[in-house]
Order: sequence, then structure tokens, then C-alpha cells
Amino acid sequence: MTAIAHHPVAKSGTTRRPGTKPARQPGTKAVARTAAQPPAQALAHPAAPPLTESTPQPTTAQPAAQPAAQPGGPSVDCAPPARAQGRTRPARDAEVEVHALLALLPGLPAGSPARHRARARLIELHLPLAEYLARRFRNRGEPLDDLTQVANVGLIKSVDGYDPTRGAAFTSYAIPMIVGELKRHFRDKGWDVRVPRRLQELRLEISKVSGDLAQELGRSPTVADLAKKLGVSEEDVIEGIESGHAYRALSINAPANGDEAGADLADLLGGVDRDLEAVDDRESLRPLIAQLPEREQKIIAMRFFGNMTQTQIADRLGISQMHVSRLLAHALTHLRGALVTPL
Repeated sequence: MTAIAHHPVAKSGTTRRPGTKPARQPGTKAVARTAAQPPAQALAHPAAPPLTESTPQPTTAQPAAQPAAQPGGPSVDCAPPARAQGRTRPARDAEVEVHALLALLPGLPAGSPARHRARARLIELHLPLAEYLARRFRNRGEPLDDLTQVANVGLIKSVDGYDPTRGAAFTSYAIPMIVGELKRHFRDKGWDVRVPRRLQELRLEISKVSGDLAQELGRSPTVADLAKKLGVSEEDVIEGIESGHAYRALSINAPANGDEAGADLADLLGGVDRDLEAVDDRESLRPLIAQLPEREQKIIAMRFFGNMTQTQIADRLGISQMHVSRLLAHALTHLRGALVTPL
């Protein structure tokens, strides 16, 4: 260290005698690059001593193992890391497998285990496509699980009906099939109350022309305007508009005023009023009872309006219970016969 302190140090980091060419030693190029670093990089290690000929060179220098790219020199390998390559390699492998299975499937005999395995593998590889298309139709009143199952049915039909000899890609054939299956599900199974196909199509046409007529007329179109535009009767237009209410029914257990703590709609629905149904019978019996003898009228009043037993009636009238029973049966038979006898 004392010898280093008394000898001048060249800017390149090495000492040389006047008139002599410095000898190139291993690691000199790396030392030169280190000395030529910007001040910010040099200050990163302020405690490191200056490199000279007498200073031993580090044997595990990282820059020497992986030299930096020089201007105009050979290009540096910029391949993506292994993780980035792992995201694309399975996709490429799956695409190659799909093409191989599509080419192999038509040549396999129907019902063979090999054809069954190839078909099942094709369906499995395209399940994410079916799920993606099913998610496009969510939040439309149908559970996502049901839509996924419908999309899978469309995928199965696509695998069974695809013809590779036509030259079209499988996805170009499968996507319209799956979307069509989903739309048919909404058309045929999405209605809470089944309405005829004619009314469904008429409702769609009414929705389409309503906006155009509103712009042309400057007001909301009437039933007559819609009927004239569509070439149908006004009754059909009214029926088509009302059919739209059958698409989604409201549960009677839903809150009546939007508050879950409030009453349900079922609590506000009217029930059968037995007293109201008995109005006709009471009005019909009134003149018939008036035609009975006075004692039988009293027996009927005490039995059915006073809720008295036959024994109590007998004690009140001073007759036997058997006599009360005979009188009551005679009066009721007369009243029933008079009610059912046509006028």
C-alpha cells in the first residue's frame, strides 16, 4: 500500500514508464470500462481503492462473464423469460392439437373408442370459448350456470357438425352455432309465461319501429300508427305489446314497497270471501224460511244462528229432543228442495 501511495496513477487506472507501451493484461478491458463509468456509478462504491497494476483483479467480476452490448457490435439475446414463454407455449400446443384432432376425427369410424376420445378432447379444449360466449349474455335474467350449459350444448353440436373439407376454421363455425343456441334459449325458455312465436316476433317488430315512428311524427306513436306501419290490426298490436309483460313474472313473495322488512305482495292479494259467496244463498232462503211454520222457523233460528243443541232447543220449546230432530229434518228437506227447483 505504501508503494501505491508514492507512484502516480494514470487516468486509465494503470501506471507506465515514459516511452514504453503498457502491456495488456487480462482484465484490462474490464478495468477500462469500469474507470470510464459515469460519476454516478463510480460513487456507488466510494470505499473501493483505485485499480492499478499492483492491485489484484477480481476473479468473479460479473461484467466479464456477461459483456455489455457495444455500439455496432453483435446484438444481445433478448429472449423473454421462461415465465413469459410458458404462457404462449400451451396455446400453441393446444392449437396444434386441435388441428390434428379435426383432421383425424372424420376418418375415425362412428362409435369407436378412438372417435369418442377425440371428440371429448375437442370439446374439452373449446370449453373456455363456450364459457366466454355465455358470459356475454349474463345479467339478462338467466343464471350464468344455465347459460354455460346451453353454450356447451352448442359447442357439442359444433363439434358434431363441423366439416373440415369446407376449408373454414372451426371457431368460425362454432361461434355462430353457440351464439345461436344461446339466443334460442332466451327465445324459447326465457319466458316465464309461454307465448306464441307470432307474438314474440311481433313484439320485436313493434320495438324496432316505435323509435323510427317517434322521430318521424315528433310524438309517441299510437296503436293505430303502429298497426298501419306494420300492416296488422290494432288488436294484434295491443296483444303484442301486452305479451311483453309475460317475459318476466313478479314473485308474490317480493316486497310490496321495495322494503324487505315490509309486507309481501301476497299479503296484499285478496282471498275468497265466504260471506260474500253466501249472499245469494241467504237472499234465496229468506222468502223460503218465511213460508215455514212458526215453530220450525224458531228451531232453525236457534240451531243455526243461536248455536244451540237439539237438547237445549227441546228444553226451550218444551218438547222432546227426538221431536226437535224430526221437525228440523223436515224443514231442511223442504228448503233444499225449494232451492234446487227451477222457477
